[in-house]
Amino acid sequence: MTAVIESEEHKALRDAVAALGKRYGRDYVTRTVAEGKPPAELWSDAGKLGYLGVNLPEEYGGGGGGIAELSIVLEELGAAGSPLLMLVVSPAICGTVIARFGTEEQKRRWLPGLADGTRLMAFGITEPDAGSNSHRITTTARRDGTDWLLTGRKVFISGVDMADAVLIVGRTEDARTGTLKPCLFIVPTDTEGFHKQPIAMELSAAEKQFELTLDDVRLPAEALVGDEDAGLLQLFAGLNPERIMTAAFAIGMGRYALARAVGYARERTVWKAPIGAHQAIAHPLAQAHIDLELARLMMQKAAFLYDSGDDIGAGEAANMAKYAAGEACVRAVDQAVHTLGGNGLTREFGLASLITAARVARIAPVSREMILNYVSHQSLGLPKSY
Repeated sequence: MTAVIESEEHKALRDAVAALGKRYGRDYVTRTVAEGKPPAELWSDAGKLGYLGVNLPEEYGGGGGGIAELSIVLEELGAAGSPLLMLVVSPAICGTVIARFGTEEQKRRWLPGLADGTRLMAFGITEPDAGSNSHRITTTARRDGTDWLLTGRKVFISGVDMADAVLIVGRTEDARTGTLKPCLFIVPTDTEGFHKQPIAMELSAAEKQFELTLDDVRLPAEALVGDEDAGLLQLFAGLNPERIMTAAFAIGMGRYALARAVGYARERTVWKAPIGAHQAIAHPLAQAHIDLELARLMMQKAAFLYDSGDDIGAGEAANMAKYAAGEACVRAVDQAVHTLGGNGLTREFGLASLITAARVARIAPVSREMILNYVSHQSLGLPKSY
C-alpha cells in the first residue's frame, strides 16, 4: 500500500474539480430536478475539462489515470452539492469494461465519446425477479446465424434517456439450466425491440430510473464485449469500480451535508453561544466527520488495489468501502438535518432531499446485507446460508 497522503497531482485534481462543482452547486441540481432535466451543462463542462474520462486510456481520449482519479472527481462534485450519478455508470463501469475487454473497434467507437462527455452509456444488470441474486438473471442471448437475439427485462437502470447505448448483462445459456454464463452486450438505445419505461421514484434526482424491455433485440456479432466464456471476469471488472464510485458518491454527499451543518452550528445562537459550542451538537458532527474520513481511506485503498490490477483484493476492499461510505453518509445527513432542526426540512437549506438520496448508498448497487454476507464468507471464511 502506498502512502495514504495524496499526491500533489491528486490534490490539484481535487481543487480543480471542487472549483467546477462550486460554480454549479446544489442550486443547479435542485433546478434541474424541478425542471425534469438531466444535468447536461455540468456533464458537458466536466467532459470538456477532461474530468469524465480521467480513468480511460490516453490513446482513446482519456486521462490515462484510474478509478482513484475518477473517484476524486465524483467525491468533489458531490461535496459541492452537484454530484453526477452517471459517473458511476458511463466511464467507471462501461468505460472500464470496454477499455479492458473491448475490441479495437469498440474502443475507437465508444471510449473517446465517453471520455469527453459527448456520448453516454448506461448499464443494465438488475432484474425484477433476481434482486441481489445475479445468478437468477433471465435475460438471454441466443445466436441466430452470426447475429445475437437478446430477450429480457431490466429495472432501476439509471439515465437511459440520456444514454446512446446500454451495456446489458445477459446469459448465453437458458436460465432454466441454472448455469451462470454471463455475457455483456452493447445495445444502442435506438435498436428495434428496445423499450424503456420511466419508474416513478420518490428520490429527487436529475437522473431518472427506467425499466427496460428487450424483445428479441437483434444485435450484430460485434455487439458482444470480450469473450463469451469469460463473462464473469469481465462483469466484475465493472462491478468493483461501481462499488468504489458509489462510495465516492456517498462520501461527497456526506461531506456536503456535514459542511452545511457545521456552518449553521457556527452561526446559530439560541442561548449565549453558537449551538456548535455545545457538545450535544459538536460531538455527533465530529463523529460524522471521522466516519467519512475512515470510509474515504478504505475507498482509496480499494481504488489503489483495483488500479494496480489486484481484482481479488479490490473486490474485498471495494465492498467494505461501499458499506462504510453508505453508513457514514446516512449518519452524516441525518445529523446534519437534526442539527438544523426545522430548518433542516426546508427547501432553503436543501438537506431534506438528501435523506432519501443517502439511502441509495445503503441499497444500491448491492445491499449492505449482501456485503456483510460477502465479508462473512469471503473474508472470514464462514459458511454460506444460501
